[in-house]
Amino acid sequence: MSQTAIKDRPTPAPVPPGGGLRGRTLPRFAPLGFAVLAIGLGVGLGLAAGWESRVQWGLLSALFFVVISYIATSVVENRRQAKDRLATSLVWVCFILAVVPLFSLIWVTVSRGLKVLNGYFLSHSMAGVPGFEAGGGVYHAIVGTLEQVGLATLVSVPIGLLTAVYLVEYGKGALAKAVTFFVDVMTGIPSIVAGLFILSIMLLAELEPSGLMGALALAILMIPVVVRSTEEMLKLVPNELREAALALGVPKWRMILKVVIPTALGGITTGVMLAIARIAGETAPIMLLVFGSQLINTNPFEGAQSSLPFYIWEQYRVGSEASYDRAWAAALVLIAFVMLLNLVARGIARWKAPKTGR
Repeated sequence: MSQTAIKDRPTPAPVPPGGGLRGRTLPRFAPLGFAVLAIGLGVGLGLAAGWESRVQWGLLSALFFVVISYIATSVVENRRQAKDRLATSLVWVCFILAVVPLFSLIWVTVSRGLKVLNGYFLSHSMAGVPGFEAGGGVYHAIVGTLEQVGLATLVSVPIGLLTAVYLVEYGKGALAKAVTFFVDVMTGIPSIVAGLFILSIMLLAELEPSGLMGALALAILMIPVVVRSTEEMLKLVPNELREAALALGVPKWRMILKVVIPTALGGITTGVMLAIARIAGETAPIMLLVFGSQLINTNPFEGAQSSLPFYIWEQYRVGSEASYDRAWAAALVLIAFVMLLNLVARGIARWKAPKTGR
């Protein structure tokens, strides 16, 4: 390029301070400082106003955090960065508002449940123990929950899996639309309705309360969750895998059994575990169909049984300090049960995931 051409090039205009893409910026620890300042202002104003609720202090601090972040960024940087900071602050505030109640619930459950949670509590029932006195255990409720949830899983998983396979691989026309519609309707059915449905059948057939009756009601609640989760996982399987298997002359049913389902098995297992966690805490069907029992009943096909949700409700209804402790301990056992299911689901999903490498 000649010197004349270089001289004829226009001189770029100076970038105003803080107005360009790279101007004055806040330090990385600025959000932490904004949070500390907002908490101090929220707590201070809450105490000055006579508010005793920490929830009010927290909401006020969150509001101060968003406002301070926006104003400080507008002054130091520019409006574009201030809008970005505002969106980021709102995301953090919403995240904290969602996480704090969860951690608070876990903290209260663990702190109160550990008072009586020991080997005796896990290995004994409430047989011969008055509800208002200390002692007793949750073993009979654990047995009932495992048997009822297990039976519900045995009933619902094959039905839900086959229904999902039909909707994804074969379903067309009015029948598929009707099945999809009824699955959506069943997803929103309250648990008490499922319990009343099985109760009407039980009364017509003159059957006695048992764990099986409760398991059938739980299966009704579990089936739509299994169908929906399995359907979404099957849709994620690439069509190229189906076409490759069919091009080799494999029958469609064998292609589904050997290619589609194994590919989506990790997601299907996760969905089943989520469905089990969904029904593990149901109480209304158990109250209607199982009746609860203070004794250990290992036969789900005959006689009343208990379950962890029913045991929690039963102990909390007594109203004594000892029963409250047992209720919190049973709640902790139920949370541990659901957590264990999720860990098992993650382990199976990781084990079944395709391994890449040379």
